[in-house]
Amino acid sequence: MSIRINLPSYFLPYTSEQAVLEVKGSTVGECLKQLVRQFPELEKMVFDREGNLHTYVGIYVNGEDAFPQQLAKPVKDNDEIHILYLIAGG
Repeated sequence: MSIRINLPSYFLPYTSEQAVLEVKGSTVGECLKQLVRQFPELEKMVFDREGNLHTYVGIYVNGEDAFPQQLAKPVKDNDEIHILYLIAGG
């Protein structure tokens, strides 16, 4: 099962400037774990010390917000995951 992960530009220094990566997995969590196995420096940018997504990380699957399932959200062959940092202001 091939899933494409689209990365924001601020992740590219950690992936040899690759903006789209192919991974395998049946859930968003499995795909992200494979991503950080390939590029370990991304782990601290995506996950906290307990292995949960940082609160400011947004996950989208095929353009739709994966919240609240996020890591448990199922994915299928040819799906696309987008990782974004959420920005708040006031």
